[in-house]
Amino acid sequence: MKALFDAVSFKCSKLITQNYSTSFSLAVKMLSPSIRDAIYSVYGFVRFADEIVDSFHDYEKEYLIDDFEKEYYKAMQLGISLNPIINSFQHTVKQYNITDDLVQAFLRSMKLDLIKSTYNTQAEYEDYIYGSADVVGLMCLRVFVKGNNQKYDQLKNEAMRLGSAFQKVNFLRDLKDDNLVLNRNYFPGISLNSFDENTKKLIINEIEEDFKVAYQGIVKLPMEAKFGVYTAFIYYKKLLKKLKNTPCSEIGNSRIRVSNYTKAGLLAQSFVTYKLKLV
Repeated sequence: MKALFDAVSFKCSKLITQNYSTSFSLAVKMLSPSIRDAIYSVYGFVRFADEIVDSFHDYEKEYLIDDFEKEYYKAMQLGISLNPIINSFQHTVKQYNITDDLVQAFLRSMKLDLIKSTYNTQAEYEDYIYGSADVVGLMCLRVFVKGNNQKYDQLKNEAMRLGSAFQKVNFLRDLKDDNLVLNRNYFPGISLNSFDENTKKLIINEIEEDFKVAYQGIVKLPMEAKFGVYTAFIYYKKLLKKLKNTPCSEIGNSRIRVSNYTKAGLLAQSFVTYKLKLV
């Protein structure tokens, strides 16, 4: 019966992914079936923690995130959690040797969102991105390389740069909501009021450099992972291009999106590129 519960737990993580992120869900579908469940479980865990600090405004967020962390470590000890998202994640952590420093760094950044609203220095900014995004890329890389530590070390920097690029694109896209709804300014020295074309250009240049480095890692990924990661890469590159072509005043007043029709086209494009072994 435990096997049935575990299977249901992984299905719950898949459901979370499908409902919270159509773009990421699409990318996961392009991964080999042998690693999809593990990536769904990673997404489910980090998504729930993120929702606690970003969305549950009518509840005691500090209590919820602390309880979420305690439940995770209890599950690691017992080998089971009645929270299906945590149950599936702890299985993945053990199976793919996801180290505890990655989990701790992620939870630390989530907790920062409860007490810190402005990142004044580059060091603070980079530390937050490491915990909120880079380590998620490293968790996924642990799954992709399936215990090959040499391959993990070889691709570690590129995986972190891809996580950074994704997060910075999210920051740029969500500038309005982060500032006005959540009262957060992630970019050092930049607020909604000071955001202009020059600062936008500087941010985009930084993201484009992250993407350039990340791509060098994507081409070296195992075949089971390469197409799925490349699909996510192409989607975020498209979103960045759209942000680049959008006036800063519009970015500050609305949330820029990539349409489902465009996503379908990007999938077709990435499939052709992959099949022609151009990546």
